[in-house]
Amino acid sequence: MIRVGTCAWADHAPFYPRGLKPADRLAYYARFFSLVEVDATYYHLMPARNFQAWADRSPPGFVFNVKAHKAMTRHERSQRDRTNLPLEEIFARFRHSLEPLRQSGKLRAVHFQFPPWFTCSRESVAYLETVREEMEGYLVSVEFRHRSWFVDRSRTEATLRFLEAHQFVHVICDEPQVGSGCVPPVPAVTHRQLVIFRFHGRNEKMWYARTAHSGERFNYLYSEDELREWVPVIHQLAETADEVHVLMNNNFANYAVRNAYQMGRLLGLDLRDPLPEQQGLLPPDEG
Repeated sequence: MIRVGTCAWADHAPFYPRGLKPADRLAYYARFFSLVEVDATYYHLMPARNFQAWADRSPPGFVFNVKAHKAMTRHERSQRDRTNLPLEEIFARFRHSLEPLRQSGKLRAVHFQFPPWFTCSRESVAYLETVREEMEGYLVSVEFRHRSWFVDRSRTEATLRFLEAHQFVHVICDEPQVGSGCVPPVPAVTHRQLVIFRFHGRNEKMWYARTAHSGERFNYLYSEDELREWVPVIHQLAETADEVHVLMNNNFANYAVRNAYQMGRLLGLDLRDPLPEQQGLLPPDEG
């Protein structure tokens, strides 16, 4: 099974009909896509009732990937942990909050996106082992953001072997290839149940820029030709993995939604017909 979707559903304001209540956006989004990544959990430890609401507002067959809290991915630790909670307690609270979504059968993966300063080192490897212990029983995806994990063929093979041995889902990224704070695309399956592709855009100029809003960093609309390059790769890995997730993270305006629909069409998925172009799903020349 191949699913396409976006990272978050609240960031695509032009996609939604005018006047639609924020609480109704998930149900509306789910009319077109069967997958979404929850990003709000990176910023805040959410109460379980939020996950129950999301389960209730989404249709049968819809699935979520949930982003791990920033303290769990060592982002907060770099700036003195502002949660004022022991790491074990943060993991425990996070797991508890996920339970309604897990019980509903709609939780697919917990996504750990590590920061650029999480380099390939003994300390990092030890922490990944801690993550595996804390998230026992969960499908966990790992995305690196420092090139040291894939610096050459030998290191790449070692990284993939480690992910496979610890039952982590490898995340394949399309992103600007500038400096050390990015990773090359490495198409590989490390967990039979799932493989994830995340498309961050290719805005090289803004990749390291300090911006007032993260959307500026992802201000990039893929062309259809750029998306088409990935189609054979996705189909190839789909022959090995039970499920493939293709997630657009170019969350500027409605770019992620437009590219998700384009990618789904290129992959031959049976998506609902696009809305009129004024509702933002496709540009006018493709409506």
